[in-house]
Amino acid sequence: MTRPSLLLALPLMPLALTACIPNQAERYPAAPTPAPSPRLDTDASGVSLAEAEPVWTAQQVVANARTVAPARYVVQPGETLGGIGNRTGAGSDAIARANALTPPYALRAGQSLAIPGGRYHSVASGETGIAIAAAYGIPWGRIVAANGMAAPYTLRRGQRLLLPDNASTPARSSLEQRASAFRIDIDDVLTGGQPAAADDAPVATASARPRPLPSNMPIAQPKPFAGHFLWPVRGPILSRFGPGESGARNNGIDIAAPTGTPIRAASDGIVAYAGDKVAVFGGLIILTHGSGWVSAYGHASRVTVVRGQKVTKGQVIGQTGDTGYASQPKLHFELRKDRVPVNPLTQLPPA
Repeated sequence: MTRPSLLLALPLMPLALTACIPNQAERYPAAPTPAPSPRLDTDASGVSLAEAEPVWTAQQVVANARTVAPARYVVQPGETLGGIGNRTGAGSDAIARANALTPPYALRAGQSLAIPGGRYHSVASGETGIAIAAAYGIPWGRIVAANGMAAPYTLRRGQRLLLPDNASTPARSSLEQRASAFRIDIDDVLTGGQPAAADDAPVATASARPRPLPSNMPIAQPKPFAGHFLWPVRGPILSRFGPGESGARNNGIDIAAPTGTPIRAASDGIVAYAGDKVAVFGGLIILTHGSGWVSAYGHASRVTVVRGQKVTKGQVIGQTGDTGYASQPKLHFELRKDRVPVNPLTQLPPA
């Protein structure tokens, strides 16, 4: 599949989407005019079941990072790692990494700690990694790496994120300039699409009922994956995994299917994203299955699930179509393990 540049809207500025898996950058030709948006099912009151806007547009981020100079800090009696972070302005996670501290981060009076210098953004309630990255014009994947973040990549209110240097974006550049230089893809939706909440804030309980979640509520995480995947639709393979003749990389496979063909969940999971704001894919559904496994379904003409919904293997989650930048009715299907695209044909039963 040849994948054109992607566009999705963040406050005040559309952002381009592209792959951000390390060493897998793609170059896309000029984008054709996308097909009409998919049908997003509604509940009994007529409210759309898919998000009107992605979670990462709900809370605008102000780029007000604080610069902290590198220093040494002597622990006083009774001090905690969080308290030292508050006093110095550095992130407690960054201090722990710099000093090889491990949970439960026991400190002793008189202990000398290295305070890592840099710019730190204090996360506010409802902010997402994608919106934070866009505010500074820094790829979210670089922020993930700089902070040693791991699954499930949920931010906490008050958490201080270390921002890597971004030499390509002037410090005083406008929001528009930073946004235009920022790119995201499915990986960023998975690692930076959860809204930050207080440590004691409730996490949505996965439900089989298709009810939209509040934009400031993180979704539940699935149980460890212990199953197998099935074909989401059956049909001829139009485009296989990996580089194509044009050199563009396909992170999944494209399966021909008439418009309106039911799309079935490849395995049990929880909906991480359901909507039409990732332009290249049109109607897009992303499921998390546990143990680092993720599946994605693009070009849907109809989306029938919502973020946070629990789905079962074989359940219909939408219908195929030619939305987004599709040249014919088909399903774009991806599998990822620990953020890395996996050839679906190695995980699916024989055709």
